[in-house]
Amino acid sequence: MSNKLIDLQHITKSYDGQVILDDLNLYIRENEFLTLLGPSGCGKTTTLRIIGGFEKPDQGRVIFGGEDITKLPPNKRHLNTVFQKYALFTHMTIAENIAFGLKIKNKSKAYIDDKIKYALKLVNLEGYGNRMPDSLSGGQQQRIAIARAIVNEPKVLLLDEPLGALDLKLRQDMQYELIRLKNELGITFIYVTHDQEEALTMSDTIVVMNQGYIQQVGTPEDIYNEPENAFVADFIGDSNIIGSIMVRDELVEILGAKFACVDKGFGENKPVDVVIRPEDVELVEPDCGTINGVVTHIIFKGVHYEMEVQANGFEWLVHSTDMFPVGTKVGIHVDPYNIQIMHKPASEDEEAAGIDE
Repeated sequence: MSNKLIDLQHITKSYDGQVILDDLNLYIRENEFLTLLGPSGCGKTTTLRIIGGFEKPDQGRVIFGGEDITKLPPNKRHLNTVFQKYALFTHMTIAENIAFGLKIKNKSKAYIDDKIKYALKLVNLEGYGNRMPDSLSGGQQQRIAIARAIVNEPKVLLLDEPLGALDLKLRQDMQYELIRLKNELGITFIYVTHDQEEALTMSDTIVVMNQGYIQQVGTPEDIYNEPENAFVADFIGDSNIIGSIMVRDELVEILGAKFACVDKGFGENKPVDVVIRPEDVELVEPDCGTINGVVTHIIFKGVHYEMEVQANGFEWLVHSTDMFPVGTKVGIHVDPYNIQIMHKPASEDEEAAGIDE
């Protein structure tokens, strides 16, 4: 991927004495689909609004294409924002809605008509130009809001939970639509969501945030398979997170039993957190695994069974295509590559900051 397009440097922001962003540093590359992901109140929307110029940081700078734009108003920035509330003008036709920004820029009628046609085609709503917004479904209105942003040819499209109000099927359709648009248009997308699945499906890069701090930046695969701390592991998908002891390199003691792993450099007999994804827990015959347990709960999920297995005082979450009825005695085996070792944070503040010792 090409170079930095946006660089957020030492951004700090407080409201009423409460720190929302604390010395945040982040850069976004050209043509990247970057998602800010985290629970409510983690600072992701504030970050987006600072990039868009709707909020001013208390400290820090926003650099766009090498230029400091921290003090520029939103309409002077080469970016457009699509919010969860689409805010279409109800008294205007779809075509007039799409043309709104172009008219302000005094573009010619021929240019505007061309652009309306192009934008409607892009969002698969050709022929809808003369209709009124209230005659469209939520998904169609959202696509018009995106079309209205796209015709202004922004370098960056900011999307603040744009699919939040749509039902599941529509959301999935729109996710594919957005990926297609990004690939066709070569625009940089910065996307805010608290929906992990949405982030994993759409992004080139995910930024996981919590309490105003960045916890981890990486590809969807990195974030899912190599979480850097317990917060990320817990927030992205289901996990077994178990306090353990790193005996030495490549050997960890989990719930009193020794498991081979591939991690090194954690020291000897050091407390650590271990993350094991439910799909990586293999159930085998009793005494054929590292520890034994009993299946206590089972749900059929369509693709797999979700089971809980009580073993060594811990309730293991297991996803498997094989079914083990409640009451079955089983052994638990985990491949060394599927055991993620993480430093334990020393304090709650460190935990929020995602700081490893």
